[in-house]
Amino acid sequence: MDIEKKTEGSKLTITLKGRLDTVTAPQLEGELDLTGITEVLFDIAGLDYVSSAGLRLFLSVQKTMAKQGSMTISGAQSVVKEVFEMTGLSDVFTLV
Repeated sequence: MDIEKKTEGSKLTITLKGRLDTVTAPQLEGELDLTGITEVLFDIAGLDYVSSAGLRLFLSVQKTMAKQGSMTISGAQSVVKEVFEMTGLSDVFTLV
């Protein structure tokens, strides 16, 4: 998986490409530092697969950001969006 991070003030944009699964989720988690961040945007247009480990990571970030700001997930391909819808997480996350 390719991870690109961009910080502008207190906004963190994370662009992901590839697969977010049990192998790559810990890698992403290790690169996340939400100190001083009030807005997180995950651009997942380049993701073609998300496993339960990836969903767990998104939930963890959502829980943290609920206390200090907001989190948005953008650009989900139809196959990935379907995973969010089937699990009911499309009601939990802000998907654009």
